[in-house]
Amino acid sequence: MVLPYRTLSFAYRALASFVILLGIARVSGLWTATPTWSAFLYYTVLSNVLCLVWMVWSAVYTVRDAQRKGWDGFSTPSARGAAAAMMAITVTMLIYLFVLAPGLFTQPGAYEPFTLTDNLVHIITPVLVIVDWLLFVPKGRLVWYDPILWATIPYSYLAFAFIYSALGGRFAGGTTVPYPFMNVETNGLGGVVLWIAGLTVALLAVGYLFYGLDRVLTRARPRTYRA
Repeated sequence: MVLPYRTLSFAYRALASFVILLGIARVSGLWTATPTWSAFLYYTVLSNVLCLVWMVWSAVYTVRDAQRKGWDGFSTPSARGAAAAMMAITVTMLIYLFVLAPGLFTQPGAYEPFTLTDNLVHIITPVLVIVDWLLFVPKGRLVWYDPILWATIPYSYLAFAFIYSALGGRFAGGTTVPYPFMNVETNGLGGVVLWIAGLTVALLAVGYLFYGLDRVLTRARPRTYRA
């Protein structure tokens, strides 16, 4: 079900926007004299930027609706768009928790996972966006092929990263790829293909889990909404 209170959804989205911006600023050093602009070459940061734009837009959209219809009811720019943003940032969280973070524990260096900054961009932002979808986005508007469309977001990033690297671009620390599982030199072409195939299956499964949850919540919702 959807909570039909624009006051609550606006407050939540405004606060979530600030928290997401804080995470982006911390991971990229935006509030320092020397920002790390290369941070914006990574899917993690780009997906956080996507969610920031979506959350700010949703907050503005909510206020606009409230001025026209009153503060009772729900508002979202697009239920399918909200789900796409949610899936894009869920990819960030799942790859961090199940692919990157376990490997980081065995790698040398001073980097430590699960710091405040890491948690903000990899865990807290995804949770904020998922909760927004659960509480404030109307259900029953997704279609069966939406999870396939959502997969184009991380695939578009993969294409960008490989093309950028092929053209001589470098990521943080001079690395040729942003994430270890994309490294052909260490994993081999077959290994990289297997990684991407496995992740694709996993992400489509999660996407259809969200789609199934949308179906379940649609059947459980009250018969009337006040939009």
